[in-house]
Amino acid sequence: MARLICGLAVFTALAATGSAQRLNPVTWTISAEPKNAAPGSKVLLRLDATIESGWHLYSLSTPPPSPPTKIQLAASPIAEPGPISYQEPKRAFDKNFNIETQTYDEKASFVLETSLKPDAPPGPAELAAELRYNVCDATRCLPPRKLTLTAAIIVDPKAPASSPSIPSGFVEFTPGAAPTAVAPATPKLDDTQGIGAFLLVAFGAGLLAIFTPCVFPMIPITMSFFLNKPSGSRREGVFQAIIFCLGIIVLFSGIGLLTKTLLGSSVVQLGANPWVNAFIAAVFLVFGLSLLGAFEITLPSGMLTKLDSVSQRGGILGTLLMGLTFSLTSFACVGPFVGPLLAASAQAGGARPLLGMTAFATGLASPFFLLAIFPGFLKRMPRSGGWLPRVKVVMGFIILAAMLKYVASVDQVLQWNFLTRERFLAAWVALFAMAGLYLLGFLRMEGVSKDDQLGLGRLLTGVLFLAFALSLIPGMFCGKLGDLDAYVPLPSESSCAVRGATNSLAWMKNDYRGALERARRENKLVFVNFTGYACTNCHWMKANMFTRPEIAAAMNQYVLVELFTDSLDAVAEENQRIQDSKVQTISVPFYAILDPDEKVIATIAFTKDPQEYLVFLQKGLAPKAAS
Repeated sequence: MARLICGLAVFTALAATGSAQRLNPVTWTISAEPKNAAPGSKVLLRLDATIESGWHLYSLSTPPPSPPTKIQLAASPIAEPGPISYQEPKRAFDKNFNIETQTYDEKASFVLETSLKPDAPPGPAELAAELRYNVCDATRCLPPRKLTLTAAIIVDPKAPASSPSIPSGFVEFTPGAAPTAVAPATPKLDDTQGIGAFLLVAFGAGLLAIFTPCVFPMIPITMSFFLNKPSGSRREGVFQAIIFCLGIIVLFSGIGLLTKTLLGSSVVQLGANPWVNAFIAAVFLVFGLSLLGAFEITLPSGMLTKLDSVSQRGGILGTLLMGLTFSLTSFACVGPFVGPLLAASAQAGGARPLLGMTAFATGLASPFFLLAIFPGFLKRMPRSGGWLPRVKVVMGFIILAAMLKYVASVDQVLQWNFLTRERFLAAWVALFAMAGLYLLGFLRMEGVSKDDQLGLGRLLTGVLFLAFALSLIPGMFCGKLGDLDAYVPLPSESSCAVRGATNSLAWMKNDYRGALERARRENKLVFVNFTGYACTNCHWMKANMFTRPEIAAAMNQYVLVELFTDSLDAVAEENQRIQDSKVQTISVPFYAILDPDEKVIATIAFTKDPQEYLVFLQKGLAPKAAS
């Protein structure tokens, strides 16, 4: 069960595999034509970008949500801005944004037209262009960069009248205009890290949804209808069952496609956003309570009646609609699986909503397909009974436990400090213990009555839930929980210090300049931990890597500072700026060793290999980083 919860929670984790490879992928130059110009004449500012191999720069007209380049004339007492022209960009599919974008590789050029004011005073002067641009490589994007370029000119009333022309090959940019039509890009699947595990969890959720009171009893009834038609052969029955399965897959894939179309990639990298996490927590809460019997989620009966009457007409279309109707009528039980899965996949962005719903529907439809091929297994299927409501109730407890992960993210980012580690784990202990007590018959809810006989399967499952709940208790007293530490709040240093369970690492928090000053006084290097309040891998490193004796001993030889980058305040923005300027990535967790003069000695991203991390730490200690 822990694996299932971790699988659901990990959908919100941000990718943490960036590395500092290039300090500045784009070099800009500016020139003015003509250099000597009379008041009232036109001057062209040409901006040329040289882009390092492997990186690309976005054009002025690339469609959202990819970040377009913006160029404008800085406020000037001697000149007025004019139109800007650009060279035609390359159009290609960009997997960072899952859309077709317009980019430049290797080189890019822009021409900004300006007009000198008639009263421009004679003599040397400067014209400045302000730029805001993004660069990306095949796997990541650097944060937006701002730059001001200046070109020297001479305002000379005696200069010959001239009207420099825009070079050939340039097109005038019209803000808000639709981009030139191009052939549609070849669709590509979202290859975000962990897509395989995500699809496996989605497929598993579809399999679990089979064992609910709305779905399981319909399996033998539906298959008997297809396989025992007096007017059809078995081959025809198998064909009709397959069409029925396609109806299920079409419905849920359509839901996923609609979500992807509405949201696109606008939610990419919002794993730490408190409002997104609050919405997902609300979805989990609604469906968790529904599974526990607080209320039933139903669709309009008129729509279901209409679909059912159309499906009775027979034929391929009728069978397809029959599968769609079955999916809708079972929504009361299936919805609590679909809602959380869809919300979590939409937060990850890309094609995950579509792929996730397709995988879920495939798992849900799988028994109909397999039983159509092997009808003999119908007789071996377990009979419907009290175990079906039990599955539903237990899943309700699990979904409520998963909800707390998203609530904790909101609490951590907004720094409320209400859902502490102790309270979080207490809630988990209670929820999983209640699931175990319910299965053992001590908690009277739907599916368990006083006279029910306790079978071996229910006994063992209930014991497993209770054992898992008890195993969480040490974590409330600063004990380590292994991989689960990535998904629960970290213990507070003060509470663990009282219990003697804290490690000996003394962190400075969000005080980069103070850490540098202290390093100068103590003649040490600075260890910078770029981290996040809601970052799962950051939690894992702090709970499982930093607590290792050999790692802690090496880290204690540095001045340690934590810079949190995922809150909604100016401090996080400044920490992001520091991370971008020093190591050229905004991925977390990310670790850097710097000297007091801010020279980067070594960097490393997330790793679970203690030896690799120790080698990184020793780079700054051998001896004094070769100082």
